[in-house]
Amino acid sequence: MPFYFRKLTEHYSTMPSVLDLSVELAPNNSRALRLRNPVMTASGTFGYGMEFAELTDIQNLGAIICKGTTLKPRKGNPQTRIVETASGMLNSIGLQNIGVEALIREKAPVWATWQVPVIVNVAGETVEEYYEIARALEGVQGVSGIEVNISCPNVTAGGLEFGTSPEMSAKVTEAVKDVYSLPVIVKLTPNVTDIVEIAQAVVEAGADALSLVNTFVGMSIDANRRRPLLGTVTGGLSGPAIKPLALAKVYKVSRAVDIPVIGIGGIFNATDALEFIMAGARAVQVGTANFVNPNAAIETIEGIEAFCIREGIRSISELVGAAWQSLKTST
Repeated sequence: MPFYFRKLTEHYSTMPSVLDLSVELAPNNSRALRLRNPVMTASGTFGYGMEFAELTDIQNLGAIICKGTTLKPRKGNPQTRIVETASGMLNSIGLQNIGVEALIREKAPVWATWQVPVIVNVAGETVEEYYEIARALEGVQGVSGIEVNISCPNVTAGGLEFGTSPEMSAKVTEAVKDVYSLPVIVKLTPNVTDIVEIAQAVVEAGADALSLVNTFVGMSIDANRRRPLLGTVTGGLSGPAIKPLALAKVYKVSRAVDIPVIGIGGIFNATDALEFIMAGARAVQVGTANFVNPNAAIETIEGIEAFCIREGIRSISELVGAAWQSLKTST
């Protein structure tokens, strides 16, 4: 057999006959949340999805998380809201959004025509507000689940107040679960002493999955003007700068809970995403990369698929937690 035919035969003999990239993010919920692939877009970086529809193939994404939604419309924080940093970005948007009623009226009917699931990120200043938002979204066509944001560092009320307390994190989760039957994902902050303690409290309160992590608190100063660059002084740091920190959080939490973990933090390509999956994440969210490259999420999916074909992987589930599984087998 000629050399090039032999190499081609060897290549295709290692390819899985059917590659399964699908993931289930709510195995304990009767309504379930099955994605065609593990790559989602992160809240606050992809608008409501419509903004990217002409720039990339949104229907081939695993899921879209829409921008943070509150009970009433919010104008957000004063300028300046975004500052570029070394290997990252600081933002202090302040949850500017149209409010849940407008979302239900204007956005959800469009989402209902899409094949890609849309999950609504929700935020509140009180437990009651989370409850009311979840109740309003119950039964809304076009909404496939809720991501409960208890970790936003850019608002003066709510935000980190909930995400840094196991008791308050649990209360918010319970309130949402009381009135919302579709999958509930809780998004955790890294700005805590023990993220596992928060994660376990949320799991006990009924969360179907966890997203981690949200941004780290940071700031930047204009040395010439001798004043902070952000209008709110501090903001949320995202991008490649936080990837090693986020990866460690995912690795730690995924071994401590029995529900799916979604990894977030500096994912710009397939290799980044695979690291999070191997650390224990069942899915990932592409965030800051969307500002740099609107096709980042789609290219990440394609890269994961190419890796699996090259490595003879039949299901993405084979890679979940591979990093810590490898430590078990080597000891």
